[in-house]
Amino acid sequence: MIYVIATAHVRPEAREQYLEAARACIAATREETGCLAYDLHQSVTDPNRFVFVERWTSREALQGHFAADHLQTFRGIARGCLASPTVVEIIAPESVERL
Repeated sequence: MIYVIATAHVRPEAREQYLEAARACIAATREETGCLAYDLHQSVTDPNRFVFVERWTSREALQGHFAADHLQTFRGIARGCLASPTVVEIIAPESVERL
């Protein structure tokens, strides 16, 4: 099993645009083969900080997600909404990788 934790800090004026794009991406991702969980959480102390928590059956399933059209669309929109680069950590039984 693979876990992914992705933390994003969004510019306040772009928050609603980011959330709208995220909702579409979440719905499509949950239908992907190998997706066990795909959730977005908002910080309780910073309304513009979001954390995706994901669970995948395998690295191959995760690679398929990275190539999915809906993720590419979300990334394109999100890029314009971010206050700083998103931090992505991939946690597998044998390692923790930071992208």
